Amino acid sequence: MNLFLMFAEAEGVISDFVANVFPIARLVLLIIITLCALVLIVTTLMQSSANPAGSSAITGGASETYFSQNKDNSRDGKLKRITIWMASILVVCVILYFVTGFWLAF
Repeated sequence: MNLFLMFAEAEGVISDFVANVFPIARLVLLIIITLCALVLIVTTLMQSSANPAGSSAITGGASETYFSQNKDNSRDGKLKRITIWMASILVVCVILYFVTGFWLAF
């Protein structure tokens, strides 16, 4: 792979593209990372902290209520899905950010 990079740099194919496009892409990725992190923090703080399944296990109470069966359609269920999506997007963007930084190091 390094032989290909050396050949491409000698031809001037990669260096112009990397020098012009990757800094802009890294800026866009950094903005997306910041926004995802803020949304992730807000959605995590908005979720309820009480876990009714844990307390019913200690007290022996039944947790087979309508709310516990349809928890995905509730506010906490939606916040949980948003949290998972934002965390996934955040991880992908951070990986892309560091990969583009690796290419700029050449």
